Amino acid sequence: MPRSHSLWQQTTTALTTSPLRNHARADVCVVGAGIAGLTTGYQLAREGRSVIVIDAVAVGGGQTALTTAHLSNEIDDRYEEILRLHGPDGARLACSSHRAAIDRIETICRLEHLSCSFEQVDGYLVLGRGAKERDLDRELEAARAAGVEVDKLPTAPVQGFSSGPCLRFRNQAQFHPMKYLEGLATALQRHGGQIYTGTRAVSVEGGQPAVVRTADDLIVQAGAAVIATNSPFNDIVAIHTKQAPYHTYAIGLRVPAGAISHALYWDTEDPYHYVRLQRTTARELGGDTDERVDILIVGGEDHKTGQAQDADERFERLTQWARERFPAARDVEFRWSGQVMETVDGLGYIGRNPLDAGNVYVATGDSGMGMTHGTIAGILLTDLIQGRANPWTDLYDPSRVRTGAAMEWVKENLNVALQYASWLTPGEVSSIDQIASNTGAVIVENGRKIAVFRDERGGIHKRSAVCPHLGCIVAWNPAASTWDCPCHGSRFDRFGAVVNGPSPKDLEKVT
Repeated sequence: MPRSHSLWQQTTTALTTSPLRNHARADVCVVGAGIAGLTTGYQLAREGRSVIVIDAVAVGGGQTALTTAHLSNEIDDRYEEILRLHGPDGARLACSSHRAAIDRIETICRLEHLSCSFEQVDGYLVLGRGAKERDLDRELEAARAAGVEVDKLPTAPVQGFSSGPCLRFRNQAQFHPMKYLEGLATALQRHGGQIYTGTRAVSVEGGQPAVVRTADDLIVQAGAAVIATNSPFNDIVAIHTKQAPYHTYAIGLRVPAGAISHALYWDTEDPYHYVRLQRTTARELGGDTDERVDILIVGGEDHKTGQAQDADERFERLTQWARERFPAARDVEFRWSGQVMETVDGLGYIGRNPLDAGNVYVATGDSGMGMTHGTIAGILLTDLIQGRANPWTDLYDPSRVRTGAAMEWVKENLNVALQYASWLTPGEVSSIDQIASNTGAVIVENGRKIAVFRDERGGIHKRSAVCPHLGCIVAWNPAASTWDCPCHGSRFDRFGAVVNGPSPKDLEKVT
């Protein structure tokens, strides 16, 4: 049976520190110890600012541990769309910012002597089922207009994969995201930054100073606060109407060492597939030798969060797709899933938080490119906090409105509105007796929607099924054993504790 966690979690040990135990003060308080939060904290600490980073779980305890870790300046939504929405200047800035993010990761690896398997590779965009070669031609023209180093080939010059016509993107990269975060956290502390895990923020108030309050009723006062929690918990609607949560799936298949060329691979399907290799050892996978092992990582099968429960079928479709296209693929060793925030115009929201005090900043809307968007956040937010001009400020401004994205905005918000109809539906099962061990379901009890989880010993755990953010009814996610909100992406563990905003609170206890 495949391991039900990511390759990155298997090959590292989660880095934790002591929780915050007293009120504290710093120049900057960063909430979230993923790639966006740690990069921001590291950059500021290197410039002499006092920095406190807090995280509810551990370093990389959120979505960074669930990425497939592509480092690319080929945009998830493709440059044809970025040109339409942001114009030529915006497309060129998008290209240069993601390129700068890759370069910054490489520079940090060199400066701090990080051992995280960073390597430069080429990336290949190939045709998906039903696509025409002219689709590649349009993207080629758009990418070149944005300044991307790209060319078209009759087939990718790689081993183990027959691509057919493709676009080659030079100087892309990959790394081990959790080993990178471990090294980044150590470097941050070496430069004077403080990290407190097991410390959950519940509110942020801007002003002089900004005040971050924790679940233990401790406060951190700071000249600036940065919310880097994948989805911001300090907003009700300002950003959440402009981005939508999507659940995505990944598998890791063992392949013979050297059978497939190390590269990034994407296709043009919707949702698209994305593929890369990671070199590890038998020992890191639980064996007793240092024999080299290559793992083929394949992602895709995205859907709106909380709006599908066919995880096993989606994993199986990924497996079939991978084996058809990469004949060397063998057993599935890993399967995992995560959440991405898709903005209506394809680029992240990074900068001053809308409708908030000027010293509260946010990084969200990774749009399937979390590793580079998170690094862009570290660069851009450091400049903003330090009072420096940055050419990317307007492009990533969380307050921006792109008129070309109006139809996407309407579609996503109509989808949210439709989710409230679940208040009127019957429960997923009529009786608690129908809920199997280690699974959950929503039932109706005394006129209330109740989220019920049955543990492996048969114990029953009940919480209100109403998301504390804006009142949607949560749904059970069998891939991650979480309760997910189909409206704005709040997620809760099987016992109802919040693990991902925007909800600032746990699911309400049911007596």
